[in-house]
Amino acid sequence: MKLIFLGAPGAGKGTHATKVKADYALPHISTGDIFRANLKEGTPLGLKAKGYMDKGELVPDELVIDLVKDRLTWPDCQNGYILDGFPRTIKQAEALDSFQDIDAVINLVLDDETIIRRVSGRRMCSCGATYNVELLGGKTTCEKCGKELYQREDDKGDTVRTRLEVYNRDTAPLIAYYRNKNLLTDIDCNGKSIDEVYQAICNELDKI
Repeated sequence: MKLIFLGAPGAGKGTHATKVKADYALPHISTGDIFRANLKEGTPLGLKAKGYMDKGELVPDELVIDLVKDRLTWPDCQNGYILDGFPRTIKQAEALDSFQDIDAVINLVLDDETIIRRVSGRRMCSCGATYNVELLGGKTTCEKCGKELYQREDDKGDTVRTRLEVYNRDTAPLIAYYRNKNLLTDIDCNGKSIDEVYQAICNELDKI
């Protein structure tokens, strides 16, 4: 299965893509993770992307398209994949159409206020673990490795609002784009637990 997960920042794309990766044996390809890895290594691409990411803006299409096109040629993508964070614009979607045939698009729907609360409360660890302050009970260290947790620059309140504005302007048009291709399924995440949302996703994937 060749899948795209759509949804605003904080809607749960990464969380559910990780679960699908394990249950359906599909690689989870997150452009955000790829860019952050480049930032950590200090590559030219990472440094170029940093200015955009820190402000909550989109990395230019040409950088992202070349990166993803290369990634989809890796052996682990032969039987399918989950794209998380790509495409983010109509231009990217049209480019993807030129070299891949997508089977389904899962659109995670969540209201803006919930997204702002969820993302601004997110805390990260250098080991890769992710937490939310609402569930940490005042703890400031990672349960897995004991290191101090931190908040990403693009998870801070004002930047989250900017990211939502950018999403609604540049990425939300993809909903109509894929709906017109009869590829898109909306999954309502409002008021639902992670397990309930994941079950709804699996119900759709099992139809493919």
